[in-house]
Amino acid sequence: MSSVKIVSGVLAIIVLGLAGYTILNTAYNPTGTPTIGQPLTTDAGRGYGYRGGEGPSEVGKQPLSNIPLGELSGDEEKSILYMREKEKLARDVYLYLYEKWGLQIFQNIARSEQQHIGMVKALIDRYGLEDPAKDRGVFTNPDLQSLYNELIQKGSQSPEEALKVGALIEEVDIEDLKEWLSKVDNTDITQVYENLMSGSRNHLRAFTSILRQYGVTYQPQILSLEEYESIVGGEMETGMGRGPGYGRKG
Repeated sequence: MSSVKIVSGVLAIIVLGLAGYTILNTAYNPTGTPTIGQPLTTDAGRGYGYRGGEGPSEVGKQPLSNIPLGELSGDEEKSILYMREKEKLARDVYLYLYEKWGLQIFQNIARSEQQHIGMVKALIDRYGLEDPAKDRGVFTNPDLQSLYNELIQKGSQSPEEALKVGALIEEVDIEDLKEWLSKVDNTDITQVYENLMSGSRNHLRAFTSILRQYGVTYQPQILSLEEYESIVGGEMETGMGRGPGYGRKG
């Protein structure tokens, strides 16, 4: 069963069970360079897998331009197009929730997700694929459109529920990336996905930490308890973020 279908079911159960500033200064441009109108505060990225507005440097990673272009399989093409919109979904939800609740973590991680979007866009450009990305909150993939709608509805209930949505998104990203990594062979694609995975683990740690400040113990909804505890008990990871060859376009 796909992660999207699992999440939709989980969200339906959660909603039934419950029953009852300024925006991030990044002008949305799905194929161009994001315009940053105002920098984050000096502590904006601490603990969120995002440092000083630029992200950690690439540790032990080579620029994509140095990696020979391989033959693209059907699964690899499908994964690139999917992850382009999936990373955009995360960014778009976090922008919406930042506008709704003004919680700094959503602004911080939305900027990190902008980098992730750019990483996948670099793969689209390398392989000459048609970019599926559309305007903010709009998706070519109907399953992702449905998921986006569900997530912003749930995240609008309270700040705590918004933070749980953030953690859930990162869980789903981790699960999706594990599945795609088992199906792709090209070194450049693998490198990008491993970077995205590191970012998602960092973001999951961050959302879990903030939820604890609200007195909420987050329970994983997609990952096993063992995997979740292993991730949140680990240190923040470096090695992701913008590096030569990833480009700056979003």
